[in-house]
Amino acid sequence: MADESLLNEDWTRVVTQLGGAAQLEISARQTKAFVRRRQIPDAVSLLRLMLAYCLGERGLRSTAAWAASVGLADLSSVALFYRLCQCGDWFAVLVEGLLAAAAPKASRGRLIRIIDATTVPQAGPAARRNSELWRVHSAFDLPYERFGHFELTDQQEGETFDRIPVVKNEIRIADRAYLQPDRIAAVRDAGADVLIRAGWKNARWLDAKGLRSI
Repeated sequence: MADESLLNEDWTRVVTQLGGAAQLEISARQTKAFVRRRQIPDAVSLLRLMLAYCLGERGLRSTAAWAASVGLADLSSVALFYRLCQCGDWFAVLVEGLLAAAAPKASRGRLIRIIDATTVPQAGPAARRNSELWRVHSAFDLPYERFGHFELTDQQEGETFDRIPVVKNEIRIADRAYLQPDRIAAVRDAGADVLIRAGWKNARWLDAKGLRSI
């Protein structure tokens, strides 16, 4: 990131896009990224320091020197490192807000979740000899482009459609491995709609009276 972009109208636009100085102050304090005014006067200045270091080409020492030269903050490279270490949760909140603002509107406010699982080998000689695996069950929240739920089990636990708790009114999507009638019914009863990718012949379709319809 060029120095000028932190000092001119581009920087003002960045602050506005992130909700403005007041909102940045609130979110920084809530996540404890900015607790008290010492070497850094406010949350906007902390954000400028964070982006200058993360997106620029300087190290900690050079970033601290730059901040002092432009009157942004006067602190050592060690103090800067400590302050940046406190910003992880705050940065996640800022990115989440940007993603939410850019989320597609096709879901009409409903959460769309993609359900799937994957396996990874367990560590250790005994586990490798027995081909033991960890199974990671996950839900990807499509509108927010992020994973909203993880669950770790061993290989004895299979992929089940209702394992991950339902968010009421969500649209739950999965592949044919999750074509599990009883578990689909449990998800529907919990208030979700479902979409399973599978062939027509992979399921037996019944009508409301329990009679075969197809």
